[in-house]
This record gives sequence, C-alpha cells and structure tokens, in this order.
Amino acid sequence: MLQRLGFPAVGEHRRFVTAIAVDAVGSGVFMPVSMLYFLAVTDLTLLQVGSAISLATLVSLPLGPVVGSLVDRLGAKRLLLAGNALQAASFAAYLVVDSFAGVLAWTVVGALGRTCFWGSFGNIVTTISQPGQRERWFGFLGALRNVGFAIGGLASGLAVTIGTDSAFAAVVAVNAISYLVALWLLLAVPEVRPTAHEPLPGSWRTVLANRPYRLLVLAQAGYSLPMMILNYALPVYAVTVLDLPGWVIGVVFTVNCLMVGFGQGLVVNAMSGRVRVRMLLLTQAVFVASYAIFLGVSVLPVLAATAVLVLGGVVYTLAELTGGPVLAALAAEAAPDHLRGRYLSLVQIAWNGTGAVAPVMFAWLLERGAAPLWWVMAVVALASALVIAALGRSMPEAADRVMRRHEQTVAA
Repeated sequence: MLQRLGFPAVGEHRRFVTAIAVDAVGSGVFMPVSMLYFLAVTDLTLLQVGSAISLATLVSLPLGPVVGSLVDRLGAKRLLLAGNALQAASFAAYLVVDSFAGVLAWTVVGALGRTCFWGSFGNIVTTISQPGQRERWFGFLGALRNVGFAIGGLASGLAVTIGTDSAFAAVVAVNAISYLVALWLLLAVPEVRPTAHEPLPGSWRTVLANRPYRLLVLAQAGYSLPMMILNYALPVYAVTVLDLPGWVIGVVFTVNCLMVGFGQGLVVNAMSGRVRVRMLLLTQAVFVASYAIFLGVSVLPVLAATAVLVLGGVVYTLAELTGGPVLAALAAEAAPDHLRGRYLSLVQIAWNGTGAVAPVMFAWLLERGAAPLWWVMAVVALASALVIAALGRSMPEAADRVMRRHEQTVAA
C-alpha cells in the first residue's frame, strides 16, 4: 500500500517509523489546546501564557547550533533520545505547574527537547535512506507526521468539547506517554556518527564559510515563511478580514492534512527525474498562485469566497508538497557526514526564525487590510526565486535530479 502511494519500503526501519507516528499523534493532541490548557488549569492570564511560550521559543533559538555540534560529536541517536526524554519530562511537569515561572521553565525544557529532536532527525533519516531515495523518505515521514497531527487534533477536539480540567490533563498525559513510547522505540535506531578513527577536519568556521549552503539556508527561509501562513495568517484572514464562517478554516486544514498524508509520495514520484532547483522555483511560483487566489477571495460574495478559499488552500498545499522533500534531501546531502549536525542546525534556525517572525509580521500586515500580506509574500517569493537560481549555479547537489541517483543504481 505504501509503495502505491509513492512511499519507501519501511523494512528494518519499522520501529523508527512507528516512533515518528506515535510522536506525531501525541503532539497533535496537545498543539491545538496548548494555550487553552494553561488557561484552564492555572490562574495565568492569556498574556502570561502567550509570553511564556514566546519566551521559550526565543530562548531555544541559540541552542540549535549547540545541538548541531553535539550531534557531530556524540552522534545523532543520543540527541534524538535526549530530545524525547526532555519533552516527556516537560509534559509530565505540566500536570503540576501552576505559576508563570514554572510554565516558562518547563516550556523551555520542552523547546530544548524539540531542538534536540529536529537537530538529529535529519541525520538519522539521511543514514537510513539511500542516495536517490532521500526525497521519498523525507516526504514520507513528513506525511506521516501530518496524519498523526490530524488524528491527535481530533482527540484534542473531544477534550475541548468536554472542557473539564481532567480532560485537559488527559491530553497532556497522553502526550507525555507518547514521548516515552517513542523513546523506547527509538532505542533500535542505528547510531549516526563519523566512523573515522582520526578527527576529521572542519569546524563552525568551515560551515559558515560555505557560501552555497548559506544560500540554501536563505532558500529554506523563503519556504519556511510561507509555511507559517496556514497556522498564523489564514485563520485570521478568513474570519476577521473576510468575515467568513469559522468552519471554513477547518475545511482548509482537513484538506491540507489529507493532501499531505496521501499525496506526498505521489508528488515525489511525479518529480522523479526533474532538476531539484527547477522544482524549488516551481514551488515559489505555486505559492504565488495561491496568494493570488487568496487575494481574489476578498472581492467575492460569501458562498463563492468559501469555495475559492478552499481552492487556494489546495494550491498552497501543492507548493508545500513540492518544496518540502526537495529542500530536506538537499540540505542533508549537501552537508559532509562529519559536520552534518552543524549544517542541519542552520536549516533549523531558518525554521525557528521564521516561526518567531511570522506571527507578528502577519498580524501587522493583516491589520492593514486584505491585500498587503499577499503582495509582501509575493515579493518574498520573488526574492526566494533569485536565491534559488543562484543556488542552482553554485551547489552541484541543487542541479541534481530528484531520485535520479536511485534510478541509475537500479539501471546498473
């Protein structure tokens, strides 16, 4: 069944894949109710809860490079396990904390755990997958997490409907347990660290001096910022700016989850043999097409606007499906084995940095009406296209073809 959907044969990596699925379901249970949980079980105000979460995110930003160095020195598996242990401890502590300081401290612990997880995740995936299959593996695991989030989201909706402290506590307990189960499953993951007996050359100076990789990080930021639209901009745009019914956003989210969950492998198959940099340029063009649709919604009556907004969500998701696996595979393959932890930590900074900027940026633009956000994002897409074009000229891996190496190996 997985092969028909364009996903890889899991084989001996079944425990790792299962761990990712369990982790995603647990996270999906908590994410939609994170702020509601603290409002329900503590005396904190909305501003205090939001401040604690934002501060924790800011504190975790400089930790990425530290985690990257530790991955290169200690191996990715240890950091992956540490990430799950820290997140399990964080959510267990959420069951008893009731002060701003406590929420902040344990949210920082959870943020550090996520940084450890994502700082080692790419190294693990690169090791268990073969050259030419990386887009397929990154796409598959991304789709799996998306489906897990959707399943968890349904469970969190039940908790919100019940609305009791016990229901909210159950959500947090399930998430903590999911991290412990994932930790147990991940014990079977192979260790990932350089096999050379002598220290290999390279340091942070080597990483930062790599101009093509700096361009890749900028290209990643140009993809990561649009990826925040679905969570931060579209709900506010639809309900507040366009005055559409709230259920419309639920439909857009559901369509997005279904398309990613069941369509990611098919899109990777369709890209097979295509030049990576061209796929990244196509990604930005499709993003712009979705922005044009979202802007066009603002001049339509409610019924038509509802249908067209969902159409815009479909086009937007196609851009997500095209760019995500290619960027992930490119970032992993363009980094040398013994410094991959450091290199991939720069990619994580691009994700975290745009995640910190997006809520404020989108809110400021949406306060100025329907058009400014989409015009600014179109300019971001143009700038990203220029970076991607430069990347294609300077990084050989970017000029390679999606899954081409795998096809050549099979042919041989």
